[in-house]
Amino acid sequence: MAMGSKRKTPPGILLLRRIRGRNWSPKTFRYAILLITFIAYACYHASRKPSSIVKSVLHSEPSTKPPQEHINNYPWPLGNVFVKEETDVDHHVLSHRKGWEPFNGKGGTSRLGEIDVAFLACYSLGMYVAGHLGDTLDLRLFLTWGMIGSGFFVGLFGMGYFWNIHAFWFFLVMQMAAGLFQATGWPSVVAVVGNWYGKRKRGLIMGIWNAHTSVGNICGSLIAAGVLEYGWGWSFIAPGFVMSLGGVLVYLFLAAYPEDVGFPDINSNSGKFIKRRRNIEEEEESIDADVEGAGEGSGSGSEPGYENKTSVGLLQACMIPGVIPFALCLFFSKLVAYTFLYWLPFYLSQTTIGGEYMSVKTAGNLSTLFDVGGIVGGILAGYISDKFKARATTAATFMYAAIPAMLVYHFYGGVSQTVNILLMMVAGLFVNGPYALITTAVSADLGTHKSLQGDSRALATVTAIIDGTGSAGAALGPLLTGFLSTLGWQAVFYMLVVGALCAGLLLTRLVIAEIREKLGYVDEVLTSEPLLNERR
Repeated sequence: MAMGSKRKTPPGILLLRRIRGRNWSPKTFRYAILLITFIAYACYHASRKPSSIVKSVLHSEPSTKPPQEHINNYPWPLGNVFVKEETDVDHHVLSHRKGWEPFNGKGGTSRLGEIDVAFLACYSLGMYVAGHLGDTLDLRLFLTWGMIGSGFFVGLFGMGYFWNIHAFWFFLVMQMAAGLFQATGWPSVVAVVGNWYGKRKRGLIMGIWNAHTSVGNICGSLIAAGVLEYGWGWSFIAPGFVMSLGGVLVYLFLAAYPEDVGFPDINSNSGKFIKRRRNIEEEEESIDADVEGAGEGSGSGSEPGYENKTSVGLLQACMIPGVIPFALCLFFSKLVAYTFLYWLPFYLSQTTIGGEYMSVKTAGNLSTLFDVGGIVGGILAGYISDKFKARATTAATFMYAAIPAMLVYHFYGGVSQTVNILLMMVAGLFVNGPYALITTAVSADLGTHKSLQGDSRALATVTAIIDGTGSAGAALGPLLTGFLSTLGWQAVFYMLVVGALCAGLLLTRLVIAEIREKLGYVDEVLTSEPLLNERR
């Protein structure tokens, strides 16, 4: 499907061009792309956090948590943002001490797990379709409608509080619909960044950029916990509204392809833009014509270096060497990461730390420190993999290191608030490091693999295969946790250990290949014959 005749320059960029009188440089566009996609996917993750924050409100267990007037008066350096001295529990939380039907009572945690798995199952299945659509449709419009639709259904879930809805099917359907729209995000933003950046320092750049997942989790937790006192419905409506605003930002300013703003495809020119003449009058003439044509000129495919391309099919993308092992590794990696994402606030509120329980709001705020460790882990994994040119070895090492980190956190996290925070951040570093590396730099590397003969139209498809498979694990982890938590949290952590071990073992063949390469042996594991017989 030819794309050149359908895309247009984003209206916000057209307005800025008219104001400035000239175009931005490629370097400026790159920075803008990183910022906009960072904000966009941070919004996606922020809108996923409310369900983990309100779990303790929907399914409250007063018998296991004796009421205390002064809870969690900790003078840790982070201050009252994360740990709040509370002389009274919020009256809205007290009013729902018995929970919210149908999530209260016996079997409530199982229903909460089913809600999570419904969202993630639809997200996983939708990912495969979304990735292929992302390689055939305009990524800017695709991402815009995905964000607005996702924000709408997240908000509707929260409206169940104000409409006094207690039917399980309502919450299930809202989560399923939100999951389908959420699937538009990751393949799209990775493809956009891949369209603008070559492979040089891709691991470090994407490691820093991938902090959007943790930043989104942190912001989502703080927003959801901050408005929880007004009713748990607001914990969904507020992030949903922010998500929709992010969609408007993407529509106005995201240049998904260099060709849309007058530059050639970076992947067809060895990672460098063709130098353009600096004659200002000539450039302004071209821009004026572009603006008057409502962006049709810059999106028409008539620019130098533009080539019409068709997308790569799912089966072709699966044949790219390395896709299947990394996809299976991410299955278990996301199983671990998403169990923490969806259940850590609930775990913190249901266990004693320093001999005391903490409130729902404090648990939600404190859980953000896991993502602070995740930010460091993502950047560190990207830097190390760039430094040693060993993506698989880096990911496997982090997964193996996550095993003792999680066990130590479980057994010693309850000693004190300070110990819990430090161990939580270390666990977040090792758990989120490989997850961030595989979903960003590895996906972009494989999406522009040399077997594609320079055709970069596999970026979103490869990303969807890897992250879609990983999302199946993300759905399984929270579901199993809902059942295993009834047996005790030790069973949950043993499940996480097995998941981390499997993730590392699945990369063994690629790790051996990388080590052999470092030792000077010739290994053909990551090479293959061209998958595309003809240039598109």
